[in-house]
Amino acid sequence: MDRLNTAFARARSANRAAFVAYLCAGDPDFDISLAACRTLVANGVDILEIGVPFSDPLADGLTNQLAAQRALESGMTAERVFELVRRLRAEFPELPIVFYTYYNLVFSNGSEAYVRAATAAGVDAMLTLDLPPEEAAELSEIAARHGLRTVFIVAPTTPEERLPRICSAATGFIYYVSREGVTGVRDAVAANIPEAVARIRRATSLPVVVGFGISRREHVRAVAADADGVVVGSALVNCIREHLGRPEATVQRLAAVAADLSAGLGRS
Repeated sequence: MDRLNTAFARARSANRAAFVAYLCAGDPDFDISLAACRTLVANGVDILEIGVPFSDPLADGLTNQLAAQRALESGMTAERVFELVRRLRAEFPELPIVFYTYYNLVFSNGSEAYVRAATAAGVDAMLTLDLPPEEAAELSEIAARHGLRTVFIVAPTTPEERLPRICSAATGFIYYVSREGVTGVRDAVAANIPEAVARIRRATSLPVVVGFGISRREHVRAVAADADGVVVGSALVNCIREHLGRPEATVQRLAAVAADLSAGLGRS
C-alpha cells in the first residue's frame, strides 16, 4: 500500500492541500505523545511527521529542541520510537508516517538495521535532515530495497542547477523549507512561496510540501493555494509545552488548534 500517494491523491480530489503535522516522539512522555498523535489524526491531519528525538537537532529552533530534550529525559530510545510507530500503525493502518531525523541516529544504529526496523514498525518515508542527496546513495539504496520512501529538502537558497539532483534523489515528496534558518512559529509566511513551488515543480512530478513558520489558519490557506501539502510543527509542539503536566488540557488544545488549521487547507 502506498499510503503517501493515497493521502496526496485524496487531498487533491477534495481540492485541498494535505495537512502534514509534526510532533516529536515521546514529548513529554510516551503516553501523552501517543494521545497527541491520535488527537491530530482525529482532527484533520493527513500525514504524520514524527520527529526522532536527538541531542543535537541542528535544523530545529528552540521549541523543537526543548521537545526533543523532554522526550529524551522521559526515556525515549530508538526502540521506544519504533514502538510508538507500531502502536499508531495498528490503530491507523492507512495513515502515512514520516520520520524526521538526523543521519547520526541512522548510521550509528547501522543504516540497514535502522531502515529495516523502521519499515517493520510501519514508517512510510524518512527525511534525514543533515544528509544531502550527494552523500545519500547508500541510504537511498537501502531505503529502496526495503520500500521506504525518501524525502529531501529544497531551501530558498538552493541554486537552480542543484534542483534536479535533489528531486531525483527523492521518492516520497519534496519538502520546501520556506525560510532560511531553523524551525519555529512566525508572524507571516514567506512571500515567495508560489514562485518557489513552481520552480520545484519544473524539476519533479513528486508532491511538494511547504513548512517552517506556518502557525495560523491564514498561513495554511496562503500556502495551500500552491503546495500539495502544508507542514505545521512548532505551533502544535507549543500546545504540549504550554500544558505540561495536564494531559487532558494538552489533548483538548491540540484538537482545537489542529481543527482550526485544517480549516485553511481548502482551495477556492
